Amino acid sequence: MKLLVDADYIVYKSCAGAETDIDWGDDVIMVVSKFSEAMNNVQKDLSKIKQQFLWDTPEMVLFFSDSKNFRKKIYPDYKGHRNRMKPCGFRRVISALSDMYEVIRMPELEADDAMGIYATEHPGNVIVSPDKDMKQIPGRLYNMDEMFTITPEEDEKWHYIQTLAGDQTDGYSGVPGIGIKRAVALFEEHGYTWDTVVKAFADKDLDEDVALMNARLAKILTNKEYDGQVIPWCPTDASDRTNDGAELQATQA
Repeated sequence: MKLLVDADYIVYKSCAGAETDIDWGDDVIMVVSKFSEAMNNVQKDLSKIKQQFLWDTPEMVLFFSDSKNFRKKIYPDYKGHRNRMKPCGFRRVISALSDMYEVIRMPELEADDAMGIYATEHPGNVIVSPDKDMKQIPGRLYNMDEMFTITPEEDEKWHYIQTLAGDQTDGYSGVPGIGIKRAVALFEEHGYTWDTVVKAFADKDLDEDVALMNARLAKILTNKEYDGQVIPWCPTDASDRTNDGAELQATQA
C-alpha cells in the first residue's frame, strides 16, 4: 500500500508558516524564510500522516501540480484570482523532497489529477488530501481527519454535485445560487443524471455548453480521461441532443 499525498497543500502551508516579514522602514518590507524551518514543518506533517497508518509501513508518493494547467484551455479565467506568488522556499523544498521521496508531477495537470490517474491505474492505495474534490476518485481517501471508502457510484455523484455547485476557490461558478446542499436536494429529487444537470443550468438561462464546460472543469481525471494527454470528459448518460464535440465558450455566461 502507498500513500498518495497532496503535497502541494502541505508544502505551501509549511513554507508560508516559515515566512517572516522584515520592515526596513520607509517603503520597504521584505519577506524572508528559513529553509530548515520549512522542511521541518513538512516532515512533521508527513510524520503525522504516517502515524495514522501504524498497522502498516506505507511508502509515500508526493504529488505536485505542474506550472501549466490544461483547464485554462477550457476556461482562461480558471483560478484567475489566485495571483499570490508561491511562498518563499516552495521550489527549493520540492527539490529537497525529490531526493527523499518519489515525487510525481505530470505535464499540465494539477496534483489532484495526477493522484486520480495514479490511484485508478494502481488500485489499493490511499489518497491523502483535504480537498473535497478527491471524493470523485473511487477507493480509499484520508482527508487528514477521517478515512473514507469512495464507491464508483459515489464518485460519479460527487462530480455532478460539484458541476452544479461550482467552486469559488477555483473560479468557476456552476449554477448561480446553487450550493452543495441544494445540488444534493435536486439530484435526490430528479436523479443523478446529465439531464438533471442540464435542466438546472437551463433554469438560469445557461445552455448545455456552459454545463459541459463546468463539468469538465470540475472533473478530477482518472486513467479513463488520460492516455498521455487529457481526454475531454463527456456524459455517458446524455440524451441524444448532447453535442459531445461542441465548441465550448471560453467564458461563462
